Amino acid sequence: MQIIPAIDIIDGKCVRLTQGDYQQKKVYNEDPLEVAQQFEDAGLTRLHLVDLDGAKASRIINHKVLERLASNTGLHIDFGGGLKSDEDVRIAFDSGARQITGGTVAVKDPELFEGWLQQYGSDRIILGSDVKDGMVAVSGWQEKSQLELFPFLQDYLAKGVRYTICTDVSKDGLLAGSALDLYRQIRETFPDLNLIASGGVTSMQEVEQLAEIGCFGAIIGKAIYEQKISLGELRAFVG
Repeated sequence: MQIIPAIDIIDGKCVRLTQGDYQQKKVYNEDPLEVAQQFEDAGLTRLHLVDLDGAKASRIINHKVLERLASNTGLHIDFGGGLKSDEDVRIAFDSGARQITGGTVAVKDPELFEGWLQQYGSDRIILGSDVKDGMVAVSGWQEKSQLELFPFLQDYLAKGVRYTICTDVSKDGLLAGSALDLYRQIRETFPDLNLIASGGVTSMQEVEQLAEIGCFGAIIGKAIYEQKISLGELRAFVG
């Protein structure tokens, strides 16, 4: 299983929100590159980079941060947050993203999202499938759609999606554990889908459980920043 540390960006700084609430923001480092290099030094090879300013503005904002991280590390960066147009996606890939994640756009403009799948291929486009009370959550989790998670995944699997990042919004940023039962159910229902678990991962025991479930990856954010999980432990896991 891939360990995928997360960096969320507001005003060029490395922050974390609680349950997507911009009023519950904590700045962990003024320099995202320093954080990314620490991850790389620990033997991690991937990074989940989220443009929270972009998510709010519905267009890419922090592409210069992406470019700086991609140019100064060898990390495989998946980038998301506010990608709502062909131009946004082009800028993200030109700035060094290896994959991009689209969530809200997959709900609100499926033809556009499907166009990205066809143009760039299913290895480079990740479906964001954030969930709140069983329904797909959009617009930075501020809005619950009318789409149930499992039919949503089934539909996009049929359209060629191979990767999804699934975040249980109720778990995110609380350090209260991840949605293990939900991830088991997704893996059993869609064994061909590369499932990346996100939200609430708090301990190495959980990391082991997610690996046992068969997740392709686990995104870990606040647990690293709050030192619930050490980079040394992650180094040992990936080693």
